Amino acid sequence: MAETDYDNNNVKIITTEIQSENPVLIEGFPGIGLVGNIASQQIIDELKMEYVGSIDSRHFPPIAVLYEGLINMPVRIYESIEHKMVMIVSDIPINPVVAYDISKALLTWAKSINAKEIVSLAGIATMSEDHKVFGAATTLEMLDRIRDKVELFQMGTISGISGSIMGECLVREMPAISLLGSTMSQNPDPRAAAVVIDVLNLLYDFNINTESLIEQAEKIEIELQKLAEDVRTTEQPVGARKEFPMYG
Repeated sequence: MAETDYDNNNVKIITTEIQSENPVLIEGFPGIGLVGNIASQQIIDELKMEYVGSIDSRHFPPIAVLYEGLINMPVRIYESIEHKMVMIVSDIPINPVVAYDISKALLTWAKSINAKEIVSLAGIATMSEDHKVFGAATTLEMLDRIRDKVELFQMGTISGISGSIMGECLVREMPAISLLGSTMSQNPDPRAAAVVIDVLNLLYDFNINTESLIEQAEKIEIELQKLAEDVRTTEQPVGARKEFPMYG
């Protein structure tokens, strides 16, 4: 266990030692269109990031995630020493019951690894078929960095865990930006994730390929819809068939 591990009754963050000095911390939790989840996984794959740990909570659904026959933790942490970046990706939705605790734990841990800034990736529902990226920030300096790369989110709310994290960043005076890929659907939207990655490429000079996301959009949508249904099944009491707004 690393000295920076976080553990209380609700949330555990366990990693190996983070090697990057003052890393950028990027998070991608499932939300509208699964934009954050899809974008984060693409970044991890493209940059060949190393798995370094996980986040766990007694409030998470009882589920294990399989990838090519291997068991994975549903909320994972990766690092790229070359790019001085740490990535958090989740394959499960974060219930509002635990969102506050996760946000506090994540920011406490981010401070312990001396993260210099946080980037939150998520989706936003719009009526337009055009895929745009809306942006918001916790400081004027961070807002100026994204001003010419996104459409500024002038007024509204950021819901779910991403909104909770951004609020906690503001309270803790942690520089942070939120990148919201627009989508018309609650279904997985790899195309919305691709435009979010395009903005990250501009901000951090990543040169991450998004063509494979577009080419495999239909396959990704089917796979993630099945995962979402599996999680819904574990969340649902026996005999009940009511809708659980896990990706809204």
